[in-house]
Amino acid sequence: MTPAPRPAALIPGSEHAAVVVENLSRAQIVQYAGVSGDCSPQHVDEEYAKQVGGYPTVFAHGMLTMAAAGHLVTDLVGDGKTVTFGMRFLRQVWPGDSLTARARVEEPDSDGPAEIVRLTITVVNQHGQPVASGYATALVNGLVGEPPGLPPS
Repeated sequence: MTPAPRPAALIPGSEHAAVVVENLSRAQIVQYAGVSGDCSPQHVDEEYAKQVGGYPTVFAHGMLTMAAAGHLVTDLVGDGKTVTFGMRFLRQVWPGDSLTARARVEEPDSDGPAEIVRLTITVVNQHGQPVASGYATALVNGLVGEPPGLPPS
């Protein structure tokens, strides 16, 4: 994973991206299955995935994709700052795939605290195909708004 540089400020409209998975291996999928406790055969058993599931091979857990995207979120806002985080899984992630997470900083809610930053998240594979989309909110202090040294717009 290539970490995203932490911005001086999370300016509404700014976009940030990072490669969060490079060349996903079957071993990584199996390791995730063991850690998560989700050993469903479509994720770990090649023959089952092909013969019963009708898939070309095993595929990654959706939550593995979400966890990878979470790296970008914490790189941007810091550890322990995430308040909400959700994803919708759009297509399978296969062994050999590389994933890039992208986050767009949204305008703050007019009725919410200024320290809450809202992110719209998209995860794409190496072909540019979206594999997941979602959102995150984080409680940050001193990161939302204009970067240091610039007058307010």
